[in-house]
Amino acid sequence: MKKLLKNDGRQEPMKGATIAIKCLERANVKTVFAYPGGAALELHQALQDSKIRVILPRHEQGGAFAAAGMARATGETGVCMATSGPGATNLITGIADAYMDSTPMVAITGQVSSKLIGKNAFQEIDIIGVTRPIVKHSYLVLDASEIPGVFAEAFYLANSGRPGPVLIDLPKNVQQQVCVPVFPEKLTDRNYRPDHAINKADIEAIRDAIEKCKRPCIYAGGGIITSGASDSLRKFAEIYNIPVTTTLMGIGCFPEDHPLSLKWLGMHGTVYANNAANECDLLITLGARFDDRVTGPTSSFAVNAKIIHVDVDRSEINKNVPADIAVIANVKDVLDALNEKPVKKKYADWFQQIAEWKRKFPLTYKESGKIQPQHVIQTLCRLTHGEAIIVPGVGQHQMWAAQYYTYRHPRQLLASGGLGAMGFGFPAAMGAKVAMPDKLVVNIDGDGSFQMNIQELGTLHTEEIEVKTIILNNQHLGMVAQWEDRFYGSRRGNTVLKNERVDRPYPDFVTIAKGYMIPGREVYRKEDLEDAIREMLETKGSFVLDVHVEYHEHVLPMIPPGKTYKDILYE
Repeated sequence: MKKLLKNDGRQEPMKGATIAIKCLERANVKTVFAYPGGAALELHQALQDSKIRVILPRHEQGGAFAAAGMARATGETGVCMATSGPGATNLITGIADAYMDSTPMVAITGQVSSKLIGKNAFQEIDIIGVTRPIVKHSYLVLDASEIPGVFAEAFYLANSGRPGPVLIDLPKNVQQQVCVPVFPEKLTDRNYRPDHAINKADIEAIRDAIEKCKRPCIYAGGGIITSGASDSLRKFAEIYNIPVTTTLMGIGCFPEDHPLSLKWLGMHGTVYANNAANECDLLITLGARFDDRVTGPTSSFAVNAKIIHVDVDRSEINKNVPADIAVIANVKDVLDALNEKPVKKKYADWFQQIAEWKRKFPLTYKESGKIQPQHVIQTLCRLTHGEAIIVPGVGQHQMWAAQYYTYRHPRQLLASGGLGAMGFGFPAAMGAKVAMPDKLVVNIDGDGSFQMNIQELGTLHTEEIEVKTIILNNQHLGMVAQWEDRFYGSRRGNTVLKNERVDRPYPDFVTIAKGYMIPGREVYRKEDLEDAIREMLETKGSFVLDVHVEYHEHVLPMIPPGKTYKDILYE
């Protein structure tokens, strides 16, 4: 690491903890989600002298997810902090989620004094070793003078190239050590190259492939959103006249009400998106990683297509699916170069085939007189004019939120994709609202996922954070129960959450919310749903809307595990 350091002579000696907080200020951090403890006391004391807003989550996992929600909503680096031992280990799921979904995050942990490291001291955990597979980089700081350079590096690494989490572990004696800080003026890394120059030959190869194809399809992932390439993608699709499908993480990067949109593909994606991606003769893959939930068995994915793969991360190229044309570059740069000399064709037969798939296999469900989850999402979309930021938990409700809300903007659906972490939605919505105070943020959750971080109701109230929550309450772990129905003869293996000894759905979420001084309402009848959603939206502050739905409802379409797009279930 090559650093240009500057000390103008006016710096006063400071404790390491104070230096760390000054580094956060220099990184333009406005909010930290931090839970105190013995090994982090110095950091929290230093925060009292800073203008940084400290939000106290009710659990460190909630703080990590909130930092991720803030980062996903803005593209800026989220920051969470915890003490050593259990505080640090409680961050792990949030760190892993950020790693899987390429979310920029800096996690700061207190650590026991350096002389006690390796001696099984009270609340000592080797958090560097524990998190090594799920961070972009990690630092154990053993001298306070190293703190400025480490923090500058950490923020640079977290939010450049393919973003991800970085961990900084600060022993307590280092936090207490006094030195005169020397802050980096400029930072470069001779060995880290997050940006790659565009090769003109690659651009021409892509153009040539498009000129020769008859059935092209764009497969766009979260890299479009990360690189700020949504406008470039829309222009590319329009001037080249190519249909677009996205991954779950790419939802919103291309307007779903656009004539060229196929919505999203994969296990619970639309039939027509899966058909188009698999039966095209040119698959243009942009900022996506050929996830198993998209491809199914890779040996049978898009077998007759020439595959173009554009990604900033070299390690993704040829990892899951071999590419005929591989381009390691920022996807926005590639799209902008392609847009300079468009190749537009009509593809009449291809669009006629896609229209036939859309007519024959629409994204729909059989309506009944009872409240159905899909209807809840559609009603919410209509009443919010499709403009809310939607933050689901993980499960059936997540898939319905992705299917039946129409997304037109990047960073509008914030979901735990790669890790699929239950408990993500509620605290992540909290972080998103802190980042975007003027936006409507709605957490769509399940009764199982919501209970995993239900304690953050306390954070919402004390910090006056306005999050609207809709619980699609089916008294089951719905997605696992769906798999039991489909593949295990409906034999229940600990997927029932209701209490048979109680003559009402259990627990009473509205009463729990009121205990945290947050209003709520229950809905049992379809005719009451719209009024209840309006009440939620019109009520000032946070609100918990507990909507009781049938557990028999399944998320469809569905490609069974290990099967191909030809085996998709849609009834």
